[in-house]
Amino acid sequence: MKIRLFSAMILALALSAACAQDAPAGQGQRGGMGGVFRGGAGSGLLGTVTEVAADHYTMKTDAGQTYIVHYSANTRIFKQLAQQRGRGQGGQDRSMGAGGAPEPLKPTDIKVGDAITAIGEVDATARSVGAVFILQVDPERAKMMREMQANYGKTWLMGKVTAVDGVKVSLMGSVDNAAHSFLADENTTFRKRREPITLGDIAVGDMVRVEGAVKDGAFVASTVTAMGVPAEGTPRVPREDQPR
Repeated sequence: MKIRLFSAMILALALSAACAQDAPAGQGQRGGMGGVFRGGAGSGLLGTVTEVAADHYTMKTDAGQTYIVHYSANTRIFKQLAQQRGRGQGGQDRSMGAGGAPEPLKPTDIKVGDAITAIGEVDATARSVGAVFILQVDPERAKMMREMQANYGKTWLMGKVTAVDGVKVSLMGSVDNAAHSFLADENTTFRKRREPITLGDIAVGDMVRVEGAVKDGAFVASTVTAMGVPAEGTPRVPREDQPR
């Protein structure tokens, strides 16, 4: 579960960094520590750099595994700027934006002790990554990602709807590939991007992000956001609803 969860966040961070660099001025960004997430950009890992070499980094994941991250002239390396944080519903920490476009880095800008995410071809047997993107993560962001991992299934869920039975919605978690469900009540709000919708608009096959809390053993939703699904099949999270 830890592998998939951190990888989903890694991919969103790396793709948002790439999009910010490529997008025209004024155009919005699209928003996602160690295991495998299957997506258009490959798979991903997050860890702490323990060695820097001319063509690779050695990194240690939160699970204690050591990986070699290979890079080349074609690898895009960025620094993710620190986020401001505020308080959302129920006092939950909430990201307030990245504070600007990620800045490109040279390979030598990555130092021992830095937290990085690497997106590319992950070989779990050889413990190596052929990196397409490398993102240097600021400590506050890394802390937020770890907090997010700890809260999955407790304060938020994300996945594809598999059944709707009255006020109970079942889904397959997109970050842990496990079955989950949530209940809607009179206080639950629904929206698709910024538009309000109702429970009746949620259908099997929809990708949803859910915020709420566990009450009496059941996850009760406070907010349910339906998300678009790009043609390649990777969930696209609206900027205002990206994982916080």
